[in-house]
Amino acid sequence: MKALILAAGEGTRLRPLTWACPKQLLPLAGRPVVFYVIQKIAEAGIDDIGMVVSPNREEEFRKVVGDGSEWGVKIDYVVQPEPLGLAHAVKVSRSFINSSPFLLFLGDNLIEVEVASLLSEFKNSVSDALILLKEVSDARAFGVAELDDQGKIVHVEEKPNKPRSNLALVGVYLFSEAVWEIIEGLQPSSRGELEITDAIQGLINRGREVRSYILPGRWLDVGQRNDLLLANSLLLQDRIQPEIQGEVDSESHISGNVEMGGGTVVRESNIEGPAFLGKDCEIISSSVGPEVSLGARVRIEGCLVERSIIMEGCHISRIHLKDSILGRRAKVAGKGRNDCTRLTLTDDCQVELWDSETS
Repeated sequence: MKALILAAGEGTRLRPLTWACPKQLLPLAGRPVVFYVIQKIAEAGIDDIGMVVSPNREEEFRKVVGDGSEWGVKIDYVVQPEPLGLAHAVKVSRSFINSSPFLLFLGDNLIEVEVASLLSEFKNSVSDALILLKEVSDARAFGVAELDDQGKIVHVEEKPNKPRSNLALVGVYLFSEAVWEIIEGLQPSSRGELEITDAIQGLINRGREVRSYILPGRWLDVGQRNDLLLANSLLLQDRIQPEIQGEVDSESHISGNVEMGGGTVVRESNIEGPAFLGKDCEIISSSVGPEVSLGARVRIEGCLVERSIIMEGCHISRIHLKDSILGRRAKVAGKGRNDCTRLTLTDDCQVELWDSETS
C-alpha cells in the first residue's frame, strides 16, 4: 500500500496568505498543516508516500517537509504541471503508484479517525474503492455521495445544486488498480478539470464495488481563514501540554496548557493557554492567549493577542489583536490596546495604525 498526498492546490480562498505560502504549509498549533496528514499516514503503517506539488512550490515543500525521515517514512515528490483537478493529480502520479493499491489524502484535510481502520476495512473487502464521507448541514459545496442500504455508493456528484444526500466526500480515498482504466479515459468537466468524483462514478458505472466509510469524528477542511483559526484553536486544545523551556520572570504569569520553546523570554506578561510559543520569542508587557500560536522569533510588546496565528519573525506592538493571522515577518504597530483589531496579512507586510486626530 502506498499513499498520495495532494498539495498542489493554489489555495485561492486563503489569499493573501497563500500568495507567499502554500496552504498545506501554513502553521497550526506550531506545525504545518500537512505534518498532521503525514503523521496520520505514518501511524497507519504506510511508509511510502508521494506528495503532489506544483512546479513553483516544489523546493519550498522539499525544504520544510524533507524526505520523510522525521516520521520514519519515505517521501517522493511528484510535480503536477497545471492545476487540472484531483484526478489529474492522480494521473500524473501513476509512475509512483505503479500497480499498488493506494490511499489518496488531500493535504489540507484534518480528520479525527484512525487511518489504520480504513485500511483494514478496505483490505478485508472485495471493493475497488473506499470513500470517506461525513454528514454535513449543506452539501452543495462538496462532492456528494448517495448510498444503498448496504453502504455501497451508487452515485456521486461534484457540488450539486440539489444534493441527493447530506453525505460529503471528505477528501480521503482508497483505490485499487482498477481506477487507472477509468482515470485514463476521463474527460475534463465543465470546470475544465479531471474530477475524482467522475473517476468514482466511472467505477460504479462499470459494476465495480465502491464502499463508504462514514466519519464519526471531526473533519476540518482548512480552506478559508476562519477554518484555519478554528483548526488552530481545536488543535491547541487537543495537543498542547505544559512545557516551558524559555525564561519567565517573576512578574509574569502562565496559566493553562502552554508550550514554550527554548530561548523565549516572557517579561511582565500573562500567557493564557492553550497556547504555543515558538523558539526565541520575546513577550514584553503583554497578554497572550488563549488559543494563540506563535512562530519562532516573534516579538510582542504592549499588546493583547487572542485567538490568532502569528507566524515566525513577526514584530507586534501596542495593539489588541483577535482572530488574526499574520504572515512571516509581518510588522504591526498600533495606537494602544483598547480597540480590538482583526488582521490578515501575508509575509513581510507592515501596518501602522494611528488616530486620525494625530495623523
